Amino acid sequence: MMRFARTDRSVVSTWWWTVDRVMLSGLGVLALVGIIVVFAASPPVAATLRLPHDHFIIRHILFLLPAIGLLFCTSLLAPRGVLRLAIGMFVIFGLMLAVTPIMATEIKGARRWISVLGTPVQPSEFVKPALVVVSAFILSRKPGFLGFVLAAMPVAFVLLFLLSQPDLGMTALTVIVFSSQLFVAGLPWFIFVGIGGAAVLGLYSAFHIFAHFHDRVVSFLDPNSTGYQVEKALRAVASGGLFGRGPGEGLVKFTLPDAHTDFVFAATAEEFGILACLMLVSLFAFMLIRGLNRATEAPDRFCQLAATGLIVVFASQALINMAVNLNLMPTKGMTLPFVSYGGSSMLALAIGMGMLLALTRKGAKLGTPG
Repeated sequence: MMRFARTDRSVVSTWWWTVDRVMLSGLGVLALVGIIVVFAASPPVAATLRLPHDHFIIRHILFLLPAIGLLFCTSLLAPRGVLRLAIGMFVIFGLMLAVTPIMATEIKGARRWISVLGTPVQPSEFVKPALVVVSAFILSRKPGFLGFVLAAMPVAFVLLFLLSQPDLGMTALTVIVFSSQLFVAGLPWFIFVGIGGAAVLGLYSAFHIFAHFHDRVVSFLDPNSTGYQVEKALRAVASGGLFGRGPGEGLVKFTLPDAHTDFVFAATAEEFGILACLMLVSLFAFMLIRGLNRATEAPDRFCQLAATGLIVVFASQALINMAVNLNLMPTKGMTLPFVSYGGSSMLALAIGMGMLLALTRKGAKLGTPG
């Protein structure tokens, strides 16, 4: 455990005494759980793909190490530094997002990944935290309806290219997060009614336009047509019981292709039991409540709106992943934060949570433009 004297005015010491160490500890627990679960669930997947037994375990740790570094470095920033980082990320990854439908290889009916120096990158993952901070800044500086119109412009830009991939799950998440920021900003209710109506119309249109989305919804609504992976995930949850089969003793992971990524929650249920899953759900719920409380206490409107959006991104992604694993909503390729194996998702989440820690530090305040 770090120990610093309160009289020490170094950057790291100041960070230690002002950062939310409880939330930081929660993220550490999630990262540790992720290592354990990926270690237990990934070897059969690696064997199926004819990769080394520990391929995904090693890569998970290799992604986790820079993620920890990014989270720490980002959490050291002042609110203005967070804003500058977000603007830079929005420009860079926004441009990458714009060219993704053209440059990306189609996988399962969607184009979401592009290669950067031989490494696959999903730009939308990095656009998420950047968009949250940028929209929070606009809403904090231009209150009322004008603020909504100006903040909606970058959001509309992102939604346009998400739909062109198409990535309907990320589109829905973006709308949910932006709506939460509008609610905290105190925007009139008619705006929420309009957003809700547009969302319903958008989902209806997507159902008829995108074949893969149509098939997923039809399969979800038909009790006799459960998808292959969802059926396997439900069997894993049911077979785990209260205490699970034991680490490494799960069977469903041998036939579940995404046991270490999208369906890691089901793999956890089978090997460690429902009680372990309930503890994991409780941890995510605690992180959400803690984050919202810290956002409420922020003395700066920008910090409050940005922190709210960032914690809603984190919690919504966790909720969507677990809901898919339990067949409570149609399948969506979304990882469980800091638990699932993943490169772009892990790094982007680290930056986002680093921003949250920075914006909720004691005394954090953007102040007037300078």
